[in-house]
Amino acid sequence: MSLEKPPAILQPLISAEDLSVRIGELGKEISEYYQDKDLIVMGVLKGSFIFMADLVRSISVNHACEFVRVSSYHKKQSTGAVTLDFEMTQSIEGRHVLLVEDIVDTGQTLLFLKKHLLSKNPSSLKVCTLLYKQEVNPQIQTELHWVGFEIPKLFVVGYGMDYEGLYRHLPFVGTL
Repeated sequence: MSLEKPPAILQPLISAEDLSVRIGELGKEISEYYQDKDLIVMGVLKGSFIFMADLVRSISVNHACEFVRVSSYHKKQSTGAVTLDFEMTQSIEGRHVLLVEDIVDTGQTLLFLKKHLLSKNPSSLKVCTLLYKQEVNPQIQTELHWVGFEIPKLFVVGYGMDYEGLYRHLPFVGTL
């Protein structure tokens, strides 16, 4: 069996240090917002798992963690269709939900998840994304409450994001 050689990383886009600083800031803002609220932090697998791990450690209010898994990409292209692959295991009814995304570009996945989660009757639903590609769909910005970094229209890997399952382990965000 011959394995195709993965693309090389061209350059870091966001350093590990910049990620750490910004996530600390997000955690403080989110903690202030959710003071005295029943919070559940909902990560979107697989890409958000490293971001969410660091984010929840920086949130000082009590909270539960939950996950959903959706798919919409094949290699470096969006398929145009979003499917729910893994459903959450605990009820969010009456709870304040913070949906944690790794990256928002077209907004299709986000809109799909918001519709799905709102059907479960949470008290509120807010969105925190590490990365946002504003030039892809500037209208989707109204759906975002906390954004780590705005980035150009590039395919990125690292810090949980992958290409064909590779590069998730990188401590920075880079381009292929």
